[in-house]
Amino acid sequence: MLDTLKIYNELKEKLEPEAALKIAEMMGYIYGELANTVTKADFSELREIVRDLGEAQKRTEQRLDSLTVKVEELAEAQKRTEQRLDSLTVKVEELAEAQKRTEQRLDSLTVKVEELAEAQKRTEQRVEELAAAQKRTETRVEELAEAQKRTEKSLAALADEHKETRRQLGGLSATVGYTLENEAYKALPALLEQDFQIKIRGRLDRDYIPDNTGNEIEVNILGRAEQNGKEILIVGESKSQLSRNDVDTFIRKKLKRLQGVHPHLFPILVTHMVSDSKVKKYAEGKGIALYKSSQF
Repeated sequence: MLDTLKIYNELKEKLEPEAALKIAEMMGYIYGELANTVTKADFSELREIVRDLGEAQKRTEQRLDSLTVKVEELAEAQKRTEQRLDSLTVKVEELAEAQKRTEQRLDSLTVKVEELAEAQKRTEQRVEELAAAQKRTETRVEELAEAQKRTEKSLAALADEHKETRRQLGGLSATVGYTLENEAYKALPALLEQDFQIKIRGRLDRDYIPDNTGNEIEVNILGRAEQNGKEILIVGESKSQLSRNDVDTFIRKKLKRLQGVHPHLFPILVTHMVSDSKVKKYAEGKGIALYKSSQF
């Protein structure tokens, strides 16, 4: 039995699943058609049977010839006994009827042989049609393979374009972030003094400082300041649109890594817009000052 599932699984590694399924179904159909037709071996076997029947009929005729001789001999002998001759006549008539039935059976068998010959002819025609269909299928498979190759090339080109687009968007995002930070450097000193009585020493900038593992990390908004006579370290970050997840990321990647090394941290987040109305309250609940660019 033809394993169409195995054929499908092998084809779909090279072709589209839909094309692989169609090809596997067609091969299963072709195999079924071939399996249901009369084979040449069957036809040869039938011819042998017909030949054997012919030989049997020949032997029957020979036996009938021999019987006729015996009947004639018996007829001469039966002249003396009419009763025995009548009995023999009946037997000859019965044999004639049997011969008639034999001839009828041979006529029926001849018709069947002719029908089988026609069926064989139709089978051969069908095989030729299937061979042509197979050839067309193979051509279609080759076309699909070429189309697949072209598709893969197009996808590769599209992937390159997507990579370049992402690179450009990354550059644009960095530019937007730097612009927001530059605005914050100018506006935050006055806002921090107004809201938290914090006085900046020197100026705010982006820079690298060591974390509690000895590695340096980049801080977007960094500066030393004084609050109520205590020295503090301003640590901030900018986001074009700030979400609660961004707040958590800032705490995990920046504030926790600076704890223990810089004991008096003052965290700040600046943004153009928050993702929802609860972000500001969420940040303040984590002890982080939040400013929008509209306040600059």
